Amino acid sequence: MPQRVAADGPLGHGQPRPRPGSVSGMDYGPEPTEGRSTFPSIAEYAFLSDCETNALVAPSGSVEWMCLPRPDSPSVFSAILDRGAGSFRVGPYGVRVPVARRYLPGTLILETTWQTSTGWLQVRDAMVMGPWHNVAERSQTHRRTPTDDDSEHVLLRTVKCVSGAVDLEVVCEPMPDYARHEGHWQYDGEGYSSVVSPSLDARNPDLRITSSLRLGIEGRRAHGRTRMSKGDAHFVAMSWSPLPAPDGWREAADAMWRTEQFWRDWITQGSFPDHPWRNYLQRSALTLKGLTYAPTGALLAAATTSLPETPGGERNWDYRYAWIRDSTFALWGLYTLGLDREANDFFAFIHDACRDNKELQIMYGVGGEERLEEFELPHLSGYEGAQPVRVGNAAYDQRQHDVWGAVLDSVYLHAKSREQLPESLWPILKQQVEEAAKHWHLPDRGIWEVRGEMQHFTSSKLMCWVAMDRGARLARMYDEHDFAEQWQKLADEIHADVCAKGVDERGVFVQRYGSDALDASLLLVPLLRFLPPDDERVRATVLAIADELTEEGLVLRYRVEETDDGFAGEEGTFTICSFWLVSALVEIGELEQAQRLCERLLSFASSLDLYAEEIDPRSGRHLGNFPQAFTHLALINAVMHVIRAEEGLVDGHYFEAANQS
Repeated sequence: MPQRVAADGPLGHGQPRPRPGSVSGMDYGPEPTEGRSTFPSIAEYAFLSDCETNALVAPSGSVEWMCLPRPDSPSVFSAILDRGAGSFRVGPYGVRVPVARRYLPGTLILETTWQTSTGWLQVRDAMVMGPWHNVAERSQTHRRTPTDDDSEHVLLRTVKCVSGAVDLEVVCEPMPDYARHEGHWQYDGEGYSSVVSPSLDARNPDLRITSSLRLGIEGRRAHGRTRMSKGDAHFVAMSWSPLPAPDGWREAADAMWRTEQFWRDWITQGSFPDHPWRNYLQRSALTLKGLTYAPTGALLAAATTSLPETPGGERNWDYRYAWIRDSTFALWGLYTLGLDREANDFFAFIHDACRDNKELQIMYGVGGEERLEEFELPHLSGYEGAQPVRVGNAAYDQRQHDVWGAVLDSVYLHAKSREQLPESLWPILKQQVEEAAKHWHLPDRGIWEVRGEMQHFTSSKLMCWVAMDRGARLARMYDEHDFAEQWQKLADEIHADVCAKGVDERGVFVQRYGSDALDASLLLVPLLRFLPPDDERVRATVLAIADELTEEGLVLRYRVEETDDGFAGEEGTFTICSFWLVSALVEIGELEQAQRLCERLLSFASSLDLYAEEIDPRSGRHLGNFPQAFTHLALINAVMHVIRAEEGLVDGHYFEAANQS
């Protein structure tokens, strides 16, 4: 995943950042060297989504990260970044470690099973989906074509006692605006079944809890408790819009069933091989779908901010935005499985972003916002003390030359599968090709968004070649043969330049012109069909990265000591790069090595088959923001690459739709 730059510049070597007190009034200080962290491992969180907002649920049953009403809005629960920064727990009293957790197959519905000394309890969590509800008037947020289903803006938690008797506890303690404020509850109506926490800030909506339990108010907490016996069932629904939440168990059960059907209907549209790795493909596809923002078609890089790439370090970024590169790569993954409908909405998002001949940025807010001002939240302790906690991302105005190629390749794949080019996209595509033609010979920040000096990064030139090559192909499809000839000529010029200046004496593609440093982004050379996989330079590059740019067999983006990225400290291996290596090994005919690496990478998946951005190759610990779209899309392409190679079907363009020959 690209590194995100800080607004205020990095600290130098030997300049530790002070750790301010947390919102709970405690100074955590450095993490203890002995004993278990009070924070769950990043990989232990579950991901919920309704394609409009999302939440992370800890094994304890606590929602510890949730932003409302959008995924890049200020958070209302932030315990993932500070243990005293608000959470919402449903679970047995006095027991915080479940015996099992799973997603209901084919869904984003989490099921957690608990055993206590007296009985067994089962909790299901979901962000509710229902029928399209803007019937009498048009939606104020949706810009895309209405579908049959829509978010109901409800986090629903159903509880069943399946054996014995269990004491159930519900504790909801919101702390809006990244825990800079406290929530205040009041009763709604005459009884105890509904409470509301009015918002003090227009950016956060009112929160309402409706439950079959009798709720109490204790300071900033809404609290419920009861003793459940075998066969008893309860529900707790938190809502944040005028849409009605379930009112009674039957309505809650119906809402959960509708949500289950929504996810299963969606995943059934895909084409999944009958293979032992099928579950990883489905979970990755569901995660990518959950990271979409349905009202605009944007696709988030990840659901979180400031989960550290290095334990206790400063490489902490806000990923709750739509990177054009990441999103188009994600579409490749969905195309591979035949799930191409999201592409229409995303291309409409790009169309909106480029209206009035605006230049395409590398990233946007999920609503298309262009400015993503970055600031820090010093009142939060950070995940396991990792500072700073950042909101916003100063990379939004960086110069990165790969964005045009990413868009053009994705559009080409989209148009190829339909044998036509959408009329409205042609002027925008033409503009992107011309931008690549204008800038390809200039230095930039590169795919990893380095903070150091701009360089002539080989991968950036590669992606500019992609822009010209795919542009020429699309021009021929659009019967613009003059443009096709002109752009193909420049594509050939860029190709020759990269082959002359981007290869070292060993015949290996290098990170930047004039350097012999390796870079994992050059694994894209065969995957983007820059050169055929049997070219000796391709083989030499893939094997050099496999041998020299790995830690315990997993791939680094680059060696930090060889790259002026503007930051101190080490970082973990980037999981997307390791999956790229799997695909590249298949390309050069090293199927057995690719199978072994793919099996190892899949073994690092969380218990719920989710991935963060990085993996510590020694401990297997997940690092960085979570869940990571870049990682899951690369998993899809790598796994399908291996499966097709096993079936003898690897041929033609790598990013091929599942239903295409």
